[in-house]
Amino acid sequence: MDTLVSLADGFAIALTWQNILLALLGCFLGTIMGALPGLGPSNGVAILIPLAFTLGLGPTASLILLTSVYYGAMYGGRISSILLNIPGDEPAMMTCLDGYPMAQKGMAGQALSLSGLASFVGAFFATWGLIFLAPQLVKIALLFGPAEYFALFALAFMTLGGVSSTNQAKSAFAAALGLGLAMIGVDTQTGVPRFTFGEVHLYDGLDFLVAIVGLFALSEVFIFLEHRHGDATGSAEKIKVGRLTPPAAMIKQTTPTMIRSTVLGFLAGVLPGAGASLGSFIAYTFEKKLVDPEGKTFGKGDPRGVAAPEAGNNAAAGGALVPMLALGVPGSGTTAVLLAVLLSLNITPGPLLFSQNPDVVWGLIAALFIANFMLLAMNIPMVGIFTRVLMVPPRILMPVVAMVSFVGIYGISGSSFDLLVMVGFGVMGWVLRKLDVPLVPIILGTLLGNAMENNLRRAITIDNGNWFTLIDSPLAIGLWTIAIIGFVIPLIVGRRVKAQMHARRDEEGSLSD
Repeated sequence: MDTLVSLADGFAIALTWQNILLALLGCFLGTIMGALPGLGPSNGVAILIPLAFTLGLGPTASLILLTSVYYGAMYGGRISSILLNIPGDEPAMMTCLDGYPMAQKGMAGQALSLSGLASFVGAFFATWGLIFLAPQLVKIALLFGPAEYFALFALAFMTLGGVSSTNQAKSAFAAALGLGLAMIGVDTQTGVPRFTFGEVHLYDGLDFLVAIVGLFALSEVFIFLEHRHGDATGSAEKIKVGRLTPPAAMIKQTTPTMIRSTVLGFLAGVLPGAGASLGSFIAYTFEKKLVDPEGKTFGKGDPRGVAAPEAGNNAAAGGALVPMLALGVPGSGTTAVLLAVLLSLNITPGPLLFSQNPDVVWGLIAALFIANFMLLAMNIPMVGIFTRVLMVPPRILMPVVAMVSFVGIYGISGSSFDLLVMVGFGVMGWVLRKLDVPLVPIILGTLLGNAMENNLRRAITIDNGNWFTLIDSPLAIGLWTIAIIGFVIPLIVGRRVKAQMHARRDEEGSLSD
């Protein structure tokens, strides 16, 4: 009952004109970001972070804008998947398998509308899961001491690659690099400068937002400059959208699929580091084995093959918010970016967030419901507008991304040094992406490095230098066990799962050509 009362208070906060307009703006921009191949939710949120700070928005308003962008990008990723057979982001990869064949059959409009409905179902019920599961995790987290928090942070790093990772060694390297970057600045306990090289600007450490915008947004610009994609999106003109409303029989056929995929996707999202890609893959694979084990219809334009991954990846997006809000540990790359926003606003996610900042957390959750209904209302009648966005050539889009990045960061800090640091992170992100080194562990290491170090020091100090204090409680032992299992399992099955994801798309996608 208390949860529902808190949710009602959240709606009172979210249903102001400012917050409604911000949610509407976030949903629209997020859908566009998701539809454009290569951007995706992480880049979309990173690009618009400077906008939120430049507008001088408070914590609740900033999160409403950026989470609406997050949910909108998850919706929008399906558009280029269905029309061009090019996933807008990795979670939308599985949607290509049946979405593009439906478009080739003249059912592009129905596929787009059905995927929008499946996205709504996945995100809507995942938000309810967030409401009821996050407070329960908070009760457990209140039992945490410094040793347990250190084990929790270790769990986040060790499971960050997820089952869909191709190379755990590269994920570990990226996490170590992020932790190293977190060490830059004045040591809070000894007052000794570390890795500042005499540069006064580095005494306060690296700014989270500068690092994120550089790694995600600017590196995308550098990738474009290297490859010069040109007008690759122009082929969207070849596909006719056709009828928008899916027939009642199609909705009835796919409803059980949406429900099953929502459950699987939400569970995948709650796992730290798993993310929406795994949710999408699990949902599609499970549904195919359940209803089409012989492969007669899946991969050839089966509506259930569109509904499953869309419900799965949007449910995973909602599930990833659970560990971020309740434990302060992001469940995906985009929630790591949102975690940086919270920290920049002097709000610490975790068990005390629900008691110290209830207006922020419940206003955010209420805004997620509002954003879901806005996205459903947008994504069916406005499909024609969003498809035209695919015709915008990258040579026009990328300069806009660069401009927003530079103007936004300078508007936040007013420091030309931060602009140089951002460019440095952009170059580093470009190099690491060419080497297939994931960027999210770097961000997570930069965000959590200081907190992880402080909890380690505190735990050792309390027990007079005894390192065994890190495994001195059943809760800590449980967290270390999960962390080890989460690191080992991808080494055994991760490469196989990732190979199956790409092979299934390549094989079934080639059949649809």
